[in-house]
Amino acid sequence: MATRIRLQRHGRKKRAFFHIVVTDSRAPRDGRFIEKIGTYNPITNPATIDLNLDRAVQWLLNGAQPTDTAAAILSYKGAKYKKHLQVGVIKGKLSQEEADKKFASWMEEKTNKIESKKSNLASASDKAKSDAMKAETKRKEDIAAKILAKTSELAAEVASEEAAEEASEESTEETATEEAPAEEAAAEEASEEAPAE
Repeated sequence: MATRIRLQRHGRKKRAFFHIVVTDSRAPRDGRFIEKIGTYNPITNPATIDLNLDRAVQWLLNGAQPTDTAAAILSYKGAKYKKHLQVGVIKGKLSQEEADKKFASWMEEKTNKIESKKSNLASASDKAKSDAMKAETKRKEDIAAKILAKTSELAAEVASEEAAEEASEESTEETATEEAPAEEAAAEEASEEAPAE
């Protein structure tokens, strides 16, 4: 029986989630499988991979052939490198301690790379948020300045209109006071003329 290590699709539409399974090559993609050795979630950034490394290496040593995507995942998690080291131990080129030491140093280096990528993504996200906040603050300040300028213009117009109204009221009062003595004088003349008759 030809065994394959491949992905089995789960999850809803446009939100794929995969199980990493060992299966007979004749079985359908989402059908019967021999063993589930991990999961793969490509939605997260970076992708979340949960893999039983020892079982994956054992299946690779037993001759299971991974598909292209499964091979990339196994390589990323170090299963292929561990298998390579284990073959060296079996052939007598390495001792088990040397192989474990090499794999531990490789895993430490890989973990550091992943952590640096996560921190870079987090800092980039924080920077994007702060830039967006600065742009929003600047936009609000510009709008506030425009509103302030417009209100000051309106206040100046209202003040000039009020000043014009006050000036017109003063001029009408002055003309009214000038007309009042003339009327009084005319009334006095009329009263003086009336008794003379």
